[in-house]
Amino acid sequence: MSQPVVVAVAITGSVPRKSDNPALPVTVSEQIESTHAAYEAGATLAHIHVRNDDESPSSDPEKFAAVQAGLRTHCPGMIVQFSTGGRGRDPASRGLSLRHAPDMASLSTGSVNFPTIVYENHATLVQELAAQMKRVGTRPEIEIFDLSHLHGAKRLVEAGLMDERPHVQFVMGVQNAMPADAHLLDILLAELRRVLPRATWTAAGIGRHQAPVMDWALARGADAVRTGLEDNIRITKDRLAASNAELVGLAVEAVTRRGRAVASPAEARAALGLPA
Repeated sequence: MSQPVVVAVAITGSVPRKSDNPALPVTVSEQIESTHAAYEAGATLAHIHVRNDDESPSSDPEKFAAVQAGLRTHCPGMIVQFSTGGRGRDPASRGLSLRHAPDMASLSTGSVNFPTIVYENHATLVQELAAQMKRVGTRPEIEIFDLSHLHGAKRLVEAGLMDERPHVQFVMGVQNAMPADAHLLDILLAELRRVLPRATWTAAGIGRHQAPVMDWALARGADAVRTGLEDNIRITKDRLAASNAELVGLAVEAVTRRGRAVASPAEARAALGLPA
């Protein structure tokens, strides 16, 4: 419990639009500015999606590269994590951004029901993405939407497509997927420790579940917490978040309330097995 906590900020996502919350950063320059403010507030990992001009999800590798370059300049040492998620993107394009060798990239190891779609992650695609990450030296963050996805991650380890110390994120509160339930988190964490005992981990709560899931994770010794406008656009039922930085500030308060320290960029890199 004395280990410093990595604060991750998911700045944009692929679903909300500025009409939902004017603070949402969509253009490359907005994303760099918003992430820099979140960095100043205590975030040391940035989870990145990019958008087209019409705000739809984009796979343009040059937009990913532009955001990465801006963060390298304005947020020294911050961990850059690209999304390889599938909402609104053709499967063949989901790994295009990996050519820029980000520090980390998200990797979902199985399919799951979402509110209006099936988030499809075919085993062949998962293996291809994992192989690309290994080839360019990008560390995966395994996105767990179902207990079986832990065993999908274990199969990647057994196939030599990633090492025995991935970073694992339990995603809770997505409609039609895993509910946000503390007892369920205990089950998932016990299984993680059984099949991938060297993994680092975090848990993300979606929407109104963001704060309680963060608190459950901290109480159980999580290596990181996640916040940001991708997952939650509200501070209260009646008040929208003013920025990613405001949500990061609340995450920092939650960490310190538990008597833990917020990781510096160097500490965050060491905790997640990344080079300085």
